[in-house]
Amino acid sequence: MNNQRLYSVDALRGFDMLWIMGGAEFIVALHKWLNTDFTAALATQMEHVPWHGFHFYDIIFPLFLFLAGVSFPFSYQKRMQQGQRRQQIVGHIVKRMVVLVLLGMLYNGFLSFEWPARYASVLGRIGIAYGLAALMAVYWPKKIQYAVFGSILLLYWAVLMLVPVPGVGTGILTPDKSLVAYVDQLLLPGRFYFEHYDPEGILSTFPAIATAQLGIFCGFILHKNSGAYRKVFQLSVLAVALIMGGLIWNLVFPINKNIWTSSFVLFAGGLSVALLTLFYLIIDVWNLKKWAFPFAVIGMNSITIYLAQPILGLYTPHQFFFAGISKYLPGGLQETFMTFTYMITCWVFLYFLYRKKIFLKV
Repeated sequence: MNNQRLYSVDALRGFDMLWIMGGAEFIVALHKWLNTDFTAALATQMEHVPWHGFHFYDIIFPLFLFLAGVSFPFSYQKRMQQGQRRQQIVGHIVKRMVVLVLLGMLYNGFLSFEWPARYASVLGRIGIAYGLAALMAVYWPKKIQYAVFGSILLLYWAVLMLVPVPGVGTGILTPDKSLVAYVDQLLLPGRFYFEHYDPEGILSTFPAIATAQLGIFCGFILHKNSGAYRKVFQLSVLAVALIMGGLIWNLVFPINKNIWTSSFVLFAGGLSVALLTLFYLIIDVWNLKKWAFPFAVIGMNSITIYLAQPILGLYTPHQFFFAGISKYLPGGLQETFMTFTYMITCWVFLYFLYRKKIFLKV
């Protein structure tokens, strides 16, 4: 078995992070400048759907969580071959969970000491969901993990549709009256991201575990001693099945990122598997890697760039170098230029870390 990290996974993670590193803002600015039907369609995809439905921008979070799962079988076997005991690996998983939860609180501005603070976070959800999925992979056989995956999705559907919300009733999936909102208001301390609930709240974390599990399952496939094209075929079939399953389930349990519905897990998971298959085929099977280098530089330090933007304030050096130049450009081009050069600024920062072999590992 090859325990080397897959270049395609780093590249896909970098492609994913590119969109919150200024990529989405660049597309929106490009539309403001060009104002065509095509750019309008692209710009629409660069924002989250308010509630039910799906845009391209809604894939970013689940894809990142999925890729964390994909990497686990490789890192687990590598640690085992290095002579680490299972208890040591479990300790590392738990430590990673705690660190990510704390980093998420730091990202939310916890050190500003403004109360009530927001405790739920993107990084916290990644830590909890990935950690629990990884612990299951360490202790339980694959068949049990598959059963847990299906059970989580079915139980979440049943709970949201059948458990009554006091004063509201059952099966209500609105931002203010859903069971997700009720449980957050009842049990989640601190302030919420939205008025009535937090998108990284309590109940919706459970199906996020299934997203991480799905990544681990794909990691199992990629880690097997089987032919590369056989892996591509298996992943392709899985992608189609998940997308179709999500679309069918959407008819009775809408695709919704904010409450991470079971249909969202399948649909976003299917798209994630499809992207992984494409990147794996081109990069690791066909060995066409040069084009992916800019993405890989981002992917190898993905958490770094996520934290660096608000904490280190990369906007400041970007403004210093490029704001003056933008004044001499036509009005419609200024925002496009500034968003594009912001991406370049972030990438140069990451490239510097890459050259110095500095990687933030959690």
